[in-house]
Parts: sequence; structure tokens; C-alpha cells
Amino acid sequence: MSSDASVPVRVIATPQAEELIARLRAKHGPVLFHQSGGCCDGSSPMCYPQAEFIVGDRDVRLGEIAGAPFYMNPEQYEYWKHTQLIIDVVRGMGGMFSLENGEGVRFLTRSRLFDDAEVEALIAAGQL
Repeated sequence: MSSDASVPVRVIATPQAEELIARLRAKHGPVLFHQSGGCCDGSSPMCYPQAEFIVGDRDVRLGEIAGAPFYMNPEQYEYWKHTQLIIDVVRGMGGMFSLENGEGVRFLTRSRLFDDAEVEALIAAGQL
């Protein structure tokens, strides 16, 4: 849930993801996430230096994880808007342009459907 206990948080991170974000921030400065849903690693959340990524006018800001803003392509958002995204870390190669590339791990998006009460709260808050 969010700071307003009635509205669920749209994106959260596991402790492993939070630790990796802290490491990446120490190396690269402020970071942000973008999930496009397209080809070329677009199905994974991509981590970029904030100063080097231009957020699109239509991109949807879902929230923050470990202090890093998280955005999603609007078409992908339409598909995922009824879910909470859970950003995790697994072994493997990071996205070609994502900052975790070369770390031996990559970010992974897991999800869960919002329950009926959460959907109602999102609708009441004008967020769905």
C-alpha cells in the first residue's frame, strides 16, 4: 500500500533489487527505471542514469523504488495497469543498455494482480 493506506503502491522492489540499485547509484549517480515492453530488452525493466535518459511525454510514472523513479511506456501500462510490479534481481546478463549489464545479475519484473478492494481504491483515487 502507499502512504495513503487506501491506495496500493504500483511498483515495489525486493531487498536484492534495492541493494543493486544502491550499488548502481554509487557508481553512476541518480538512476531511473523505464519499462517499454518492446523488443531489444524492452520486456525487462531498464536502469539508466537520470541525466542520460529522456522520459517520454506519454510515459507513465508508476512510483519509485529505492529512490529511483520508475516509468512505463503507455501501451505497456495499459496491459499492466491492474497489477503491482515487483522488481527483483536474478542471475544473468542485464539489458544491453541497462546499468546492471556486466554485474552478473539482471532486474526482473514480477507481478501480482490487484485484488478487488485495491482496484476500487485505484478507481476512487482516479488512478485507474
